[in-house]
Amino acid sequence: MAADFDPEDKNSWYFGPLSRGETNDMLMSERDSGVFLVRDSKSIKGDFVLCVREDNKVSHYIINKIQVSGAIRYRIGDQEFPDLPSLLNFYKTHYLDTTSLIRPGPRERFIAKFDFTGKDPEDLPFKKGEILTILQKDEEQWWTAKKDADSTTGLIPVPYIQKYDPELERRLQEQTLQSQTPAGALPGDSNNIIKPPASAQNGQQRKLPARARVIQQRIPNAYDKTALRLEVGDEILVTSMNINGQWEGEIAGRNGHFPFTHVKFIDPDCPDEDPE
Repeated sequence: MAADFDPEDKNSWYFGPLSRGETNDMLMSERDSGVFLVRDSKSIKGDFVLCVREDNKVSHYIINKIQVSGAIRYRIGDQEFPDLPSLLNFYKTHYLDTTSLIRPGPRERFIAKFDFTGKDPEDLPFKKGEILTILQKDEEQWWTAKKDADSTTGLIPVPYIQKYDPELERRLQEQTLQSQTPAGALPGDSNNIIKPPASAQNGQQRKLPARARVIQQRIPNAYDKTALRLEVGDEILVTSMNINGQWEGEIAGRNGHFPFTHVKFIDPDCPDEDPE
């Protein structure tokens, strides 16, 4: 099988801080030998790992980033290259163990549940229903992605997206068409998979401000100075519930925004009850 990839297209083959287990699962799901990806080394910062489906296993080849006569070089086994594209180009026509490199592994695709306008230059704004291809899982709550529509890239908030499904895409498109309704109306019927958050939770209307409990940890992007860091069990005072899914509140004297999926309102009749 002939190689079918561009070594200069880093977004096609570089997967960032992907774990060994995730790599094995992804490449073993492919039928062809020679499917590969490059990920960051977990053991040596700055090094990389070339991961390749070979026969009935996944091989992990360490790529050392070294200095030779003041220049950066990349060493794999007894071979050295000036950059990663040169290394990959070499193994398009040379075997590693039992195969050469044929094509990069598949990328995960997600669909936007809500609009995201972005706050910083590195953010990737998108609309509800847009398809996004994940390039790197940089942090727990922020990933690097590419919009399928125009190939623009940037950081996206994980709570705003959901694993791609054609049926979900159809439903979101229907919601977009139905959104041409009077101001304040919520599009869609009660069977829709995704709905914007309303000013109610657990069937109860909430008068703001209202107390809530954090049920999921959140470590925001270091560049987002308006986002709140959340720890499970913290109590937060919710002051605003926006339809885009980003609520606002106060915690330990700090004000900021956070995803509505990370908290649960405290029942005033059972204030000490643990969140489900």
